[in-house]
Amino acid sequence: MSEERGIEKLRTYEEINQKIKSGDAIVLTADEFIKTVEELGLEKAAKEVDVVTTGTFGAMCSSGAFINFGHSDPPIKMFKCWLNDVPAYKGLAAVDCYIGATAMSESKGFDYGGGHVIEDLVSGKEIELRAEAYGTDCYPRRSIETTININDLNQAILLNPRNAYQRYTAATNSTDKILHTYMGTLLPHYGNITYCGAGQLSPLYKDKDFETIGIGTRIFLGGGIGYIIGEGTQHNPQNQFGTIMVKGNLKTMNSRYLRGATYYKYGTTLYVGIGIPIPIINEKVAKSAALKDDEIFTHVLDYGVPSRDRPVVKKVSYAELKSGKVQINQGEVPSSPLSSNKLAKEIALTLKKWIEEGSFFLTRPVEFIPNYSELKPLEVKRREPKVRDIMTKEIIVGKPNDNIKDVAKLLIAKGVDHLPIVDDEGKLMGIITSWDLAKAIAHDKRQLHEIMTLKVITAKEDEAIDSVIRRMEQNNISGVPVVDQSNHIIGILTTDDISRKLVRRVIS
Repeated sequence: MSEERGIEKLRTYEEINQKIKSGDAIVLTADEFIKTVEELGLEKAAKEVDVVTTGTFGAMCSSGAFINFGHSDPPIKMFKCWLNDVPAYKGLAAVDCYIGATAMSESKGFDYGGGHVIEDLVSGKEIELRAEAYGTDCYPRRSIETTININDLNQAILLNPRNAYQRYTAATNSTDKILHTYMGTLLPHYGNITYCGAGQLSPLYKDKDFETIGIGTRIFLGGGIGYIIGEGTQHNPQNQFGTIMVKGNLKTMNSRYLRGATYYKYGTTLYVGIGIPIPIINEKVAKSAALKDDEIFTHVLDYGVPSRDRPVVKKVSYAELKSGKVQINQGEVPSSPLSSNKLAKEIALTLKKWIEEGSFFLTRPVEFIPNYSELKPLEVKRREPKVRDIMTKEIIVGKPNDNIKDVAKLLIAKGVDHLPIVDDEGKLMGIITSWDLAKAIAHDKRQLHEIMTLKVITAKEDEAIDSVIRRMEQNNISGVPVVDQSNHIIGILTTDDISRKLVRRVIS
């Protein structure tokens, strides 16, 4: 065992399972173990306690289920497949599919998705199955419409590529706009903080060096029994962002611990309940299992920056996050969880009960999950245009005291619709459009400062075009001034620029 991970100095798995069988195992939830360590000290608590149970319940987008429908008569080789109008992946054998948690209904959109289909299946509800095929000699049927429930299926296997992050970054928003993200709705000007994870109940943080959690570990999954089958995608344990890949039989699960959900104006997901038993095999594992909320830290990131490298606003403990208030910029910002601490506690208690009743035994991992993994970003290797490549650099600007009629004549002569307003140093003060001018003339306004928009949406020259297009769509505008770090105007980007210079380039 590399790096002496998993050394069973205090007790072996076999010894623990024998105690479970005889009803003598000492099992505590992570919350209870923390209190025991505070009362007895780490060394004595580690010698007395056999197993610590954990729990988490939160949105886990990288989740889904493999389903086998069985063959119809005449049989069909499904090419496309929908469950309750949610598309399922059909690049598999004839009647196998994979339904992903974030797939969305083609008729209901954000209101219903793959996570809801999984919840409905586990609840025993009838699901509408629709499929299309191209027809072959051995699979002549070209289409099928029917209903199924979970008992009709040969297999319904929950298989989630990435679940149960050790910890997760918290989110806030520095901009003046409401943001709708996978971290929920973020209010402007640091109006709130959202966070995920169970803190001191978090399964992977209770064994943060992965000495007992590995391939083959038996776990609580969705209200039934499941297994860890490997490291999860984006596994980054050296930074406490470890993840696991899990599987289990949907037919044994409970919809209380598998719930479809929608993040407003973002998309659909599946809330998953996971609990992992931590055998106290050595004192190092016990020390990890005893970590408290005020010893587990994460970063609050600014989601107002549309980049994979979002700036860190503050390092914060789970104790502070759970308090409901976080100090930022000498003010208190309300914090709220996206996951359920109540259900996390319930899962840990349920798993404890299963072990004490002798219905759940521990498994020794057949292979360790890596405790180091390089996390690689996706680099765009083809050159993508930036704002500087598309923007108009030769721009017409106005001054606050310019005459409106003179400006209107200038814009007509030059054939432009947007006029940035600048001060004597060339710094942006506001903007007007041809529509603003039309209204101003109708209302007998005289100077630009009377009609200019002071709150201007801008862009930087090194920004990606997609980010700026998104900003323009959100604000229902057709152009943005391009400014430097000192707010000097250096260009303008309009929908005409994008259409003329970018779209035509793609087509050609």
